[in-house]
Amino acid sequence: MGSMFRSEEVALVQLFLPTSAAYTCMSQLGELGLVEFRDLNASVSAFQRRFVGDVRRCEELEKTFMFLQEEVRRAGLVLPPPEGRLLAPPPRDLLRIQEETDRLAQELRDVRGNQQSLRAQLHQLQLHSAVLGQGHSLRLAAPHADGLSERSPLLQPPGGPHQDLRVNFVAGAVEPSKAAALERLLWRACRGFLIASFRETEQQLEDPVTGEPATWMTFLISYWGERIGQKIHKITDCFHCHVFPFVEQEEGRLTTLQQLRQQSQELQEVLGETERFLTQVLGRVQRLLPPWQVQIRKMKAVYLALNQCSVSATHKCLIAEGWCATRDLPTLQQVLQDSSSEAGVSAVVHRIPCRDMPPTLIRTNRFTASFQGIVDAYGVGRYQEVNPAPYTIITFPFLFAVMFGDVGHGLLMFLFALAMVLAENQPAVKTAQNEIWQTFFSGRYLLLLMGLFSIYTGFIYNECFSRATTIFSSGWSVAAMATQSDWSDTFLAEHPLLTLDPNVTGVFLGPYPFGIDPVWSLAVNHLSFLNSFKMKMSVILGVTHMTFGVVLGVFNHIHFGQWHRLLLETLPELVFLLGLFGYLVFLVIYKWLCISAASAASAPSILIHFINMFLFSRSPTNRLLFPGQEVVQSVLVVLALAMVPVLLLGTPLFLHWQHRRRSRRPTGRQPDEDKSRILDSSDTSVAGWGSDEEKAGCPGNSEEAEFVLSEVLMHQAIHTIEFCLGCISNTASYLRLWALSLAHAQLSEVLWAMVMRSGLRMGREWGVAPVVLVPVFAAFAVLTVAILLVMEGLSAFLHALRLHWVEFQNKFYSGSGYKLSPFTFTAEEE
Repeated sequence: MGSMFRSEEVALVQLFLPTSAAYTCMSQLGELGLVEFRDLNASVSAFQRRFVGDVRRCEELEKTFMFLQEEVRRAGLVLPPPEGRLLAPPPRDLLRIQEETDRLAQELRDVRGNQQSLRAQLHQLQLHSAVLGQGHSLRLAAPHADGLSERSPLLQPPGGPHQDLRVNFVAGAVEPSKAAALERLLWRACRGFLIASFRETEQQLEDPVTGEPATWMTFLISYWGERIGQKIHKITDCFHCHVFPFVEQEEGRLTTLQQLRQQSQELQEVLGETERFLTQVLGRVQRLLPPWQVQIRKMKAVYLALNQCSVSATHKCLIAEGWCATRDLPTLQQVLQDSSSEAGVSAVVHRIPCRDMPPTLIRTNRFTASFQGIVDAYGVGRYQEVNPAPYTIITFPFLFAVMFGDVGHGLLMFLFALAMVLAENQPAVKTAQNEIWQTFFSGRYLLLLMGLFSIYTGFIYNECFSRATTIFSSGWSVAAMATQSDWSDTFLAEHPLLTLDPNVTGVFLGPYPFGIDPVWSLAVNHLSFLNSFKMKMSVILGVTHMTFGVVLGVFNHIHFGQWHRLLLETLPELVFLLGLFGYLVFLVIYKWLCISAASAASAPSILIHFINMFLFSRSPTNRLLFPGQEVVQSVLVVLALAMVPVLLLGTPLFLHWQHRRRSRRPTGRQPDEDKSRILDSSDTSVAGWGSDEEKAGCPGNSEEAEFVLSEVLMHQAIHTIEFCLGCISNTASYLRLWALSLAHAQLSEVLWAMVMRSGLRMGREWGVAPVVLVPVFAAFAVLTVAILLVMEGLSAFLHALRLHWVEFQNKFYSGSGYKLSPFTFTAEEE
């Protein structure tokens, strides 16, 4: 079998890498992705390994890279993807990259610090200019009495009793959200012995931290007395106000304002030069950072892989072990030789014996990847176990289409998938970050076949958006029935429903060439007919699918050398399954072929026959389908029941006998025989990976460990009960094909009747059909895509998934293996 039908042969290899060429060899292996390395230093702490210092240096560089990347993102720039294929840099380049990275990071820190400082200074100058340029005016009130009181004004006119006292001013700016609270607190704390003026700035000023424009509230406070001044300064400090000196004379204020504007202009020029230099530094970061990131990630991955190697006794080479596909061994040897040629000593690779179960390797392409993903979601197959994915390529879309059969819906799904397939090489399509789109895009070939098979089953059901199509002439003739019957005008008036009798000559001309005859869409018993047809079809497909799964188990038994399972498991399973439910399928097909329209009224019931089969009884009102039917049914039931003890006891007793016979043999073994048992994947030693009951109590070699009969009997009993009961429940589970197919057809019919038919009727009644049909068809299209394609499609997909996982794969597929995960740089290059 090819690698798609069964996992590839994988061997455990040992690599001897010269110390001087170990890094080069490992980096080349990372580029090719051939070997999955085993950790030979599992007992050694991560901080005590040979290359832990190099790993730390790479991690420190990655932290610096994160700082540089954040600075680029902060500036609104995007890092371009690295161009070309980048190899892991030599170890000597690590110091150069580290020095250049530290220099760039320090330059960015210095420039960013200078920029922040200049912006803060410019912001202070702009606020000061705004405060001086707002033109605050303070109204002075006249005194009411000789003495000071709570209501006496703060300022006295010239010549008053307080004319020798000095009036002071506090000017500044505060955030608008704090202005009202500041004003209230100033008034209460100073008991009104002040005059405050608050005004909003005319222009928005740029925030020095966030860079966003913001509005500020400027204020001017006049007060008298040192204690009140101290209170005002403390309050403004608590509100984080920007306080600036205020010149009382108008000329001085104008002079100061002019100086502030000149300083602001000079600062803006310096800030512009700083930002231009920052742009140059960020440009260098944009150019250098992407390739550095890829190279350092690869270098770190190489050192982590080297940390899994052990050191030879002479400290002249590193020893590594790993799994590699047998077909890749020549390539591996050639790569190691080329990589270590400069060191003067060639790296060596050779196979070593191992009794551990190798990992599973199944190579896929863009077409088979989605189908293999469905199988792996259930569980990765054991080493060299039969792979269900090639058969899933056909069976999964087909079972989905049985539940989703409609020409129109299948065509829409097919066109959607075809568009993704045709655009799969476009970078914008492949790099889209939307998770839902990525899910659809990864399964585009699966959707393509699902849509194609849905079109096929839609033609069989003769449904296109729930409407029947007349591709061929109908096999029923109403004219022949009308001419050869007593259908008078009175009869037609009294009987709104008419029956076509196939026994009348010329009424039934023959079967429809392909699919269901469109005349059934006009019949009132259309649903009953489809119920019967789809239910029997579901049983036939289900029994066929399960039988195919049991037959696939034969290839596992033959490949692993478990010949006893062919006789003690596969044969009883086939007899049990086909003797009961295969016979049911035979009855359905036999009735279809042998019961004619003339004898349809007295046709026997298959369900009653099947029930009587288990009761060993006969119903007098239900005639036999063929002579000797009772004898055949009794023999089949007895034969099926006789297979249960064979399934239950056959394999455990055989293994027990085999174990006793082996224990009597001499313990000696020839070296050649032992080597062949280890290396030959098709030998019976591999059969120890094949089943749980054969490994019961045997963590290592199943031949040398103790054989526990009770555990083997327990595993076999579970398997027997699961299979026998599963034949019944799994057959019933396939009836979901019938249920979901009818549900999809009826939902499509309801949507057509309630939307499109109503729109056509309104358009005909109102005489404005084109105007009405536009919104009606839009609603019909949206509901069709949302409900019938997305929701119903997801439902049918999940049910088809369950039929493959539970009803099909459990007949031969264990899914208890693990994938081969080679050391590769694929993740580091993304």
